[in-house]
Amino acid sequence: WRFSFDPCTSDLYIGDVGQGSWEEVDIEPKGMGNRNYGWRLYEGTHEYNVGGYDVSNITMPVDEYPHTMGAQNIGCSISGGAVYRASAIPALRGTYFYGDYCSGKIWSFTWDGMMIQSKTDRTMDLQSNGNVVSFGQDNLGNVYVCDIAGTVSRIDAE
Repeated sequence: WRFSFDPCTSDLYIGDVGQGSWEEVDIEPKGMGNRNYGWRLYEGTHEYNVGGYDVSNITMPVDEYPHTMGAQNIGCSISGGAVYRASAIPALRGTYFYGDYCSGKIWSFTWDGMMIQSKTDRTMDLQSNGNVVSFGQDNLGNVYVCDIAGTVSRIDAE
């Protein structure tokens, strides 16, 4: 649910809703294409319906999260985000933000072209009103978070 291009690298970030237990983020690097991200066979990196299928060409997600962790509700539906490219917070340049519709949780990470680095739970920092439905980006590279109630918040320094 939702995708965006990094305006500096042209990599495609994909928030991919799972079937019932796992949500994932896939990245389609610039110049690549036709990757198989495993829908119907995998939920994130977890087998879902692989019986009898060739899974040798599956590209695994760069990140995933479960719907529940113990008794805690982590989420149920990923809302793909955007890569921060503004100059106001230099430490965040290149950081991808995404969230979960049901829990209102928001996370971020940087991607080095091979794997994610510095995954951070940003929920407390960004004070989402829950039900994260979308992220946006302006022409300066600022990232915005939108919830179902219509609140739009820009990611700013404290």
